[in-house]
Amino acid sequence: MNMIRILISTLLIGFSSLLFAAVNINTATEAELSELSGVGNAKAGAIIAHRKEHGPFKSADGITAVDGIGDATLEKNRDNLTVGGDE
Repeated sequence: MNMIRILISTLLIGFSSLLFAAVNINTATEAELSELSGVGNAKAGAIIAHRKEHGPFKSADGITAVDGIGDATLEKNRDNLTVGGDE
């Protein structure tokens, strides 16, 4: 019985880390970006278009330069955003 509890706990911890994995806004696909709070397919496409036109984001705050992405969206997602490398 103890082994089953340990196994279930391990699986739940592993699954929860997948749910809260950071999204790299410099490499994420439209599908990955659209999973962010307040970001649907149109805004995800705008993020991708912005990084293609202007290059990679230097920080998560840079996402507010994208039309339709404001401070509220940034704050809702701040803990789930990364640009890769050392932040």
